[in-house]
Amino acid sequence: MFLLDDHEVVRRGLADLLTSGGDIEVVGESGSATEATRRIPALRPDVAILDARLPDGNGIDVCRDVRAVDSSIRGLILTSYEDDEALFAAIMAGAAGYVLKQIRGTDLVDAVRRVAAGQSLLDPAITTRVLDRIRSGVEQPRELQSLTEQERRILEYVAEGLTNREIAGRMFLAEKTVKNYVSSVLAKLGLERRTQAAVLATRLLGKRP
Repeated sequence: MFLLDDHEVVRRGLADLLTSGGDIEVVGESGSATEATRRIPALRPDVAILDARLPDGNGIDVCRDVRAVDSSIRGLILTSYEDDEALFAAIMAGAAGYVLKQIRGTDLVDAVRRVAAGQSLLDPAITTRVLDRIRSGVEQPRELQSLTEQERRILEYVAEGLTNREIAGRMFLAEKTVKNYVSSVLAKLGLERRTQAAVLATRLLGKRP
């Protein structure tokens, strides 16, 4: 078990809770997304509990990056916020579970054991909704069919007038990652400026800034 949370007191509390039963061992912990991304693959824990929001990134990106190196490591996203965007991002990152910090201690221990045993804690109905969103790409306007699902969502937020930082917060991505996505969207659409993309998206998707 690896713990990622930017509050030391939270990490200590989780460690005490999880190890109290004697069958779970904490092999490492970190308060930094960057450090966790480096250390988790080296430590190879069965499960990594990942805080969704961190000062230098987020647990969803960490889950995606870690599983790209070692898909046997199962990520359990722990968050204070319940919203579809975070759930979508967690599922796309390959997380095995997504639980709120309000969860009871005994339920969290049970969740870790289930995830370690290879089970998924993600509601099948939510997973289906995410897959439906991906499949809906075939119904996109012709001009947007070259965009990935992630790029289209970025474009929608651009059309709403959000900054890269605001988009990053909504989608649980690093601001630099959003900037790269925006550049890719502009290139695919043959546009030079962000405002052009916003105008196009408003026309095609009916978005209003």
